[in-house]
Amino acid sequence: MRTKKWARPELQACPFFIDAIKGPDAKTGALRGTWRPRFANPDLPLHIEMGCGKALSTAKMIADNPEINFVAADLSADILGVARRNIVDACGENPGNVQLVMADICFVDQVFGPQEQAERIYIHFCNPWTEHPKHEKRRLTHPRQLMQYRTFLKEGGEIWFKTDDDTLFEDSLAYFDLCGFEPVKLGYDLHADGFRPNYISEHEEKYTALGVPIKYGVFRMKPETPDFDPTRFRLTPGIKKEAIERMNRAVMPSDQEEK
Repeated sequence: MRTKKWARPELQACPFFIDAIKGPDAKTGALRGTWRPRFANPDLPLHIEMGCGKALSTAKMIADNPEINFVAADLSADILGVARRNIVDACGENPGNVQLVMADICFVDQVFGPQEQAERIYIHFCNPWTEHPKHEKRRLTHPRQLMQYRTFLKEGGEIWFKTDDDTLFEDSLAYFDLCGFEPVKLGYDLHADGFRPNYISEHEEKYTALGVPIKYGVFRMKPETPDFDPTRFRLTPGIKKEAIERMNRAVMPSDQEEK
């Protein structure tokens, strides 16, 4: 995205924007445990989107669900500037149920802590990082990330995942399996399956129009924390195959019958 000179001034004036990279709350761990009091109703369920992009679909989701508090996170001020405008268009100048945060998701456990008790995390159309095996650790679904998400998801919390990339999806099934998440819903063509609720982003609309099926999954966190070092993890073909088979077997029979 091209540099948008208006983005930073608008974000700095935005009552629901937080700069967790260079702002006053950028100190390591400063934001942990502070999220719920920032909302008009702190007791509502908390949902977090990792990599919200322009927030076209996010804005619709926020407007349709005033009974849920949302945090939308991304790394780029230019992208978040567009996201702010889309949220304001859909929800007004200061919706009480959203916080927009500029943060490096690679270190997300320094932004959110166990006190947050998030009920849901969205990871929609993240960068697949398929160019080189060394890049896989940058994925938002890599075990290095999933183990961080576990620290601030509540017991039984869910991760909702969508992608157009086949390799990322299959690799991510193995990641979720290894990191202690079980599938609640799982499919290889979201629109054909009629999965709901589904808020369509600009990216999803583009790839659906090209005939690319959207892969998706809802994964529930198991209570037992896996005992392994995600920084040393390597996805081998054997591990991947076995994990995918376990994931597909674990999907509820009713879902399989519908497909």
